[in-house]
Amino acid sequence: MDEETYSCWRWRSKLEVMVNDDDGGDGDDADAAKVQSFNFIIFISMAAMLSLSFNPPVRTSLSLHSSFKGNLRNLRPNPCQILPLKLISRSKQQQQGARALVVVNQASASQVAGTVSSTRFRLDNLGPQPGSRKRAKRKGRGISAGQGNSCGFGMRGQKSRSGPGVRKGFEGGQMPLYRRIPKLRGIAGGMHAGLPKYVPVNLKDIETAGFQEGDEVSLETLKEKGLINPSGRERKLPLKILGDGELSVKLNIKAQAFSSSAREKLEAAGCSLTVLPGRKKWVKPSVAKNLARAEEYFAKKRAAATPTEPTSA
Repeated sequence: MDEETYSCWRWRSKLEVMVNDDDGGDGDDADAAKVQSFNFIIFISMAAMLSLSFNPPVRTSLSLHSSFKGNLRNLRPNPCQILPLKLISRSKQQQQGARALVVVNQASASQVAGTVSSTRFRLDNLGPQPGSRKRAKRKGRGISAGQGNSCGFGMRGQKSRSGPGVRKGFEGGQMPLYRRIPKLRGIAGGMHAGLPKYVPVNLKDIETAGFQEGDEVSLETLKEKGLINPSGRERKLPLKILGDGELSVKLNIKAQAFSSSAREKLEAAGCSLTVLPGRKKWVKPSVAKNLARAEEYFAKKRAAATPTEPTSA
């Protein structure tokens, strides 16, 4: 049973109760009149209900310059007057390629960009940041320029005149500071005069390294034993043997330089010494040609000075 049928049945039952309970009638005629009026009321009520049930609901919408397109029945009152905002996170900005913080208003669906602009740099919009550049002082352009009458140069003197002024370090003729201080060691002979030229190793260090008789002592073997660990500039320096200590083992020592005391002790111990050639100094081609000619000349002279042995017939 639907809602309209149930309501009609309810009104009919109420009217039947009213007819049966009424005691002021005039017999059969009065009952017939009551039944006719009752049927008429039932007919009118059913017709009204059927007309209401078949009429579709009317949907009204705002039409006076409004962009809202929906049913007004779906609207609900919002007691909060603060519009809901949604902040786009930094990760979403990186995914979307946006560089500025964007505030999205859900009510109006409008975007308001932050202070940082995402405009791409081009030649027509390049420029310094505001406040990073300052106008230079225009000295000597009158009192109204803001520096006074002498513009900060003073009353008189060479520094107040036009021109290049005085050189740096000049103190008016007295001995300047850079000449009053003492000279540092190695400066007069060049900056490389005080730097080491060899990696020094003493005889006592070679004795305690554990070399066996007949072993070779060189820069590579000393590195393997851990006696030396050159770093930086010292990695390219040659080896030099010094005479501090004694050596009791016969060794084959290869170095670029030997001190006089070390040479004497090593020769007395029976060690073999090998002097390695150093790195040749670069000279101009013309100088190198003259040196070669001189070496050839002195070689011929030494060969002529040596006596020749007589051949036996």
